[in-house]
Amino acid sequence: MYNYEINYEKRSFEAKKVTWVGFVVNTILTIIKIIAGIFGKSNAMLADGIHSLTDFFTDIVVLVGFRFADKPADEEHNFGHGKYETFTTVIIGVALLYAGYNILKNGMITVYEVLIKGATISRPGLVAIIAAIMSIVFKELLYRYTKIIGERINSPAVVANGWHHRSDALSSIGTLIGISFAFFLGEKWTIFDPIAAIVVSGFIIKVAFEIMLPAVNELLEASLNKEEVQYILNLLDKSSEIQDCHNLRTRRVGSNVAIEAHLIFNEKISLYNAHEISESLEQQLKHYFGKRSIITFHLEPNKKKIER
Repeated sequence: MYNYEINYEKRSFEAKKVTWVGFVVNTILTIIKIIAGIFGKSNAMLADGIHSLTDFFTDIVVLVGFRFADKPADEEHNFGHGKYETFTTVIIGVALLYAGYNILKNGMITVYEVLIKGATISRPGLVAIIAAIMSIVFKELLYRYTKIIGERINSPAVVANGWHHRSDALSSIGTLIGISFAFFLGEKWTIFDPIAAIVVSGFIIKVAFEIMLPAVNELLEASLNKEEVQYILNLLDKSSEIQDCHNLRTRRVGSNVAIEAHLIFNEKISLYNAHEISESLEQQLKHYFGKRSIITFHLEPNKKKIER
């Protein structure tokens, strides 16, 4: 169960803070890696630094996404602006997919040129190894910090951005392996650089799809997962006054949910009491799913009993 009770203002603050931290770290690491790639004569490190530039894009996307998602519901957006956060998650997934594809393509081209055309890869300098180690350490720490905050505030966009940090760490691992083989064992081993990059690209592409698919499903109005739907049904079943329910429809709106259902009451119960019961159920659902959840109940009498 997520921490649905977190204050929405605090949620926005935490999301922006962790993103700004990532933005600063990414800026420093990107500059270091590009400089190390140039002076260390390492094409792998230079490519890794260019790959890190995508983090600028995703950090900005998250900040802009939360700026819109924070807006309350209005006449043009009756269900709020939560889908901006969902759309942000999709964009991050696409950026990850693009980065993974480029690493895969460049790695395969380099391997082809070395094995088939007899091309050589220059031996990198020690500064490139140091930069790769720094990138791995800081990006992994940034991933863990971002993921913890993202899960605490129930933000798929922040969690997705955390995975983007880890993709950069994985990329740097591949870079470190290749650079280390080339530096310590000689030019004959430099081909391990693009081979390691190809392997890493597979992990990045896999994470990209894992991030994108749930967000795309949400944009396509997919229902809540089975556990969440079952929680709703169990809650409705606990009420002895509710004899049945139907037309249950659910969907997610960013970090919030929308729930609709028709509740069938005993024909002897008053409209006032039926409303009180449905109001109590609504509060319990908002306690579980968040206070901005949109709960709509249609109250119906038991028509079969009335006909009797």
